[in-house]
Amino acid sequence: MFRGVKVLNWNQMKELPSNSLMNSNAINIRELTKVYRGGVRALDRVSIEVKQGEIFGLLGPNGAGKTTLVKILLGALSATSGDGELYGRNIGSAASRERIGFLPENHRFPSYLTGKQLLAVYGGMAGLAGGTISGRSDELLRLVRMEQWQKTKIRKYSKGMMQRIGLAQALLNDPDLIFLDEPTDGVDPVGRHEIRQILLDLKGRGKTIFLNSHLLAEVESVCDRVAVLDKGRLLKSGPARNLIEALPTFRIETSGITEEQQAKIKEAFSHGLYDKNIIRISFHKESDVNALIDFLRGMKIEILAVIPDKKSLEENFIQLIRGAQENQGGTA
Repeated sequence: MFRGVKVLNWNQMKELPSNSLMNSNAINIRELTKVYRGGVRALDRVSIEVKQGEIFGLLGPNGAGKTTLVKILLGALSATSGDGELYGRNIGSAASRERIGFLPENHRFPSYLTGKQLLAVYGGMAGLAGGTISGRSDELLRLVRMEQWQKTKIRKYSKGMMQRIGLAQALLNDPDLIFLDEPTDGVDPVGRHEIRQILLDLKGRGKTIFLNSHLLAEVESVCDRVAVLDKGRLLKSGPARNLIEALPTFRIETSGITEEQQAKIKEAFSHGLYDKNIIRISFHKESDVNALIDFLRGMKIEILAVIPDKKSLEENFIQLIRGAQENQGGTA
C-alpha cells in the first residue's frame, strides 16, 4: 500500500480519456532484463502480456526470476533494460501503482493486532477515509471468510488464516490488478481450496490476478494463461491447458522382446524407453505410432496392447525445464 496515492477503480478509469489506456491488456512488458551486481542475470529479455480480467500464472523453479519480475512490476526494483506498462502507465511510476494490490510471499503482520485492526492500519496507509476503511473491511472479511476471526489477535492465526487476511489487505484499495506471490504456500489442502475459490470469485468480479507460484496443481486449476520462467528466461507462454503439453506418448506391451530385437528397435526408434516386454515412446503425431507397430510386426513380435500414456502435469513441467537446461548446457 502507498500512502497518499489516489485510488481509482475500473468504473472511474473508464471516465478517463481513451488515450490513458494503452489497450485491453493489464500488463505489457517488453524485453525486461535484470542483471545484479556480479553479473548475475536474474531476467533475460522477458516479454509478457496479461489480459484484463484473467488469472495469469507465473511458474518456475526456485531461482527462476519470478519474484524479481514481480518486484520490477511493482516498482520495488529497476530493470537493467526493457520497458513495460501497467494499464498503459510506465512500470515503476507512482501512477502505475494506483490500481494495484499486492500480497508478498512470507509476509509478516504485527502479531498484537486483530484482523480488523490490521485492515484499519493498512487502509490508513493507503490514504483511505475512515468510513471507507470500515465498509471495505467488513466486505473483505466476508469475502475471505474471516469475519468470525476479525477480533482475534493475529498471533493466534493459522497459516491459512494469515494468507486470507493478507489477501484482504491486498484488496483494501479496490485494485483492478492483484499480485499474489505464493498465496497458498504452506497452507493445508482445505485452506488452498478456499483461497482458490476466492481467486475465482475475484475473477468473476472483473479483477485481474497475477499469480506467482511453484504449485502446478494450483496454476492448472485457476489460471487462464501461464508463463514458465527458468534461470531468468521465458521458456513458454500461453493457455494453461496446453502450455506444457507433452508429445503423444504410448505404452506398447508385447509378449517378449529378445536382446537382438531390442537393439534393432532402438536403432530405428532411438527415443524410446525399453523395459523387457514394454516400450514407452513419444511421437510428434499420434499416427506415427503405426510405423512402430508395423516395425514390430515385421519382426514377428506379438503386440498385446497399445495404450495412450498421458503424462502428469508435473512430469510435463519437469520435461520442459530439463529440456531448457540441456539446451543451455546446464545439468538436468
